[in-house]
Order: sequence, then structure tokens, then C-alpha cells
Amino acid sequence: MVAREMKVFSAGILGLALFVEPILAGGGETTATETLNPPRFEVAFQSAYLLGVFGNPDNYEIAPQFVTGRIRWGVNDSDNWTRGYNQFCLTLLAEPIVRGIESHYFGVNFGGRYNFVRRNSRIVPYFSGGLGLGWIDSHPDMRGSQGQDFTFNILTGAGFSYEVDSHWKIDIGAQYQHLSNGGQTDPNPSLNLIGPQIGVSYSF
Repeated sequence: MVAREMKVFSAGILGLALFVEPILAGGGETTATETLNPPRFEVAFQSAYLLGVFGNPDNYEIAPQFVTGRIRWGVNDSDNWTRGYNQFCLTLLAEPIVRGIESHYFGVNFGGRYNFVRRNSRIVPYFSGGLGLGWIDSHPDMRGSQGQDFTFNILTGAGFSYEVDSHWKIDIGAQYQHLSNGGQTDPNPSLNLIGPQIGVSYSF
């Protein structure tokens, strides 16, 4: 079960990269120098509203709140559409379940983010993805509930950052989340959710 989900996750990351490629033509003016020198560290606060889309008989609605630390770990200062930089991300998740059997989910996620940086543009497309774990207040005796408290998570996102200045950015995008215990219980009614996300980040 976990291996199949990892294949789906990898395919999703590739698809997001292909989606982002043709939309790199826009952007406003900026004061960026010729040499790409992105921030080494930043902290982000993000909010989303996710709706259950498939894989569970109940119509879940979740309002995740994320706090993310990002560390730069690679810069690509080429002259083509791949110009940008990688970030390693550590995200803390606090997710009230607005509609569903359970009431909350808390977790942690480890992943990466790639930022596509065009010269003379404040708009920076990105895609991200990560794997993690957490705990939900499961009710295994109820139909559609998660089978146990311990649960894995997968996060995948894509969107745009707008650089307000050298420190502050505003993010707007879409977020996909998968929750599952990896087949440790039978049945294992996993959750698949998608929805909009907004956020703000501060760079050091």
C-alpha cells in the first residue's frame, strides 16, 4: 500500500513540474541582481481549506494550519526555465476537522520545494511535496473513520509566491493531502483532500 502511494506521489510531483513549465512567462519588475542569491532560511505560516475528493465515503472538510521552516540547499542559476532553487522543508501540522468523523489531526512533514525564479520578476512559481506522520483521534468502530490514531501523511502543493520585499513573500496556491495508516488496519479508509492555500513567509 505504501509503495503504491509513493509511486502516485512521485508521479504527482512530475506532473506538477510539467504544469508549472508553461506558466513562467509572467511577472512584474524587481530589484534582483543578475546573480541568483536566494535566502538561506525562511519561516512560513500557511492556511488551507481542503475538501475530501475520493477514497472515503464521508465528505470531509479540513482547515489545516501549517508552520514551516525552509532551508536552501541548492541553487540553479542557469538561463533557462529551470532557473531557481531548492529548499528542504520541515512543517508542523495542526488540522481541525470541520466536517468528518474525527475532530483533529496533528503531525509533522518532511519534504522539499522548488522555486522557479525568472530574472526581473517578483512572481515565483513553486511546487512542493513531502512525507510525514501524525496522530488523529480515530474512531475505528465507526464506518469511514481512520483505522487507528497513528497516520502517515503526504503533502503536495503548487502555486506562486509574490516577493513584497527582500524579506516578505505572499503565497497563493493549491494543496493536496493524503492521510493513511499504510494498510496497518483493515479496512483502511484513507483520506484524499484538495483545496486552496494562502500563506506568508519571512526570509532571513
